[in-house]
Amino acid sequence: MEWLVKGVKLRLIQGDITDQDVDAVVNAANPSLLGGGGVDGAIHRKGGPKILEECRRIRSEQWPEGLPTGRAVITSGGNLRARYVIHTVGPIWRGGGAGERGLLADAYRNSLELAVQKGLGRVSFPSISTGAYGYPIREAAEIALKTVKDFLEKKADMLREVNFVLFTESDLKVYEEAAARILGP
Repeated sequence: MEWLVKGVKLRLIQGDITDQDVDAVVNAANPSLLGGGGVDGAIHRKGGPKILEECRRIRSEQWPEGLPTGRAVITSGGNLRARYVIHTVGPIWRGGGAGERGLLADAYRNSLELAVQKGLGRVSFPSISTGAYGYPIREAAEIALKTVKDFLEKKADMLREVNFVLFTESDLKVYEEAAARILGP
């Protein structure tokens, strides 16, 4: 499915984020930036050692204690088709009363801000925090889509396309339902 927000294509796609041919894919990273499971592990495995090397440099020079939740950093795409990887840390679900909503919105907003700063036009997101971090996908989809829509309405700048790449058909359906409410049919 596809929508236009201030001239920017917003698309929902079922697929593998590591196969995206875009300027940047967003990695649902953990604070260590050193790889892990899910999307993070897949990006590091397919992207190869260059991404890990750059993440280690970021850790030693900028974030020695780890990347804070909601913040974003960028590395090359290594062996991925995407030129860059924007790494962001989403919140761990703790029941909804620990600021998770704002932190998840920050992860999307700061990733887009970094893409704009770097002059990138096409960005693909996974569903941040809905895997091992346990964020309920229905709520996460609403936050993701609303945050991206609000960002594009205020600051589309160089962006031409923002994709949400959902790994399963059921996740895609949840995002489609949320998009119908937020973006219209």
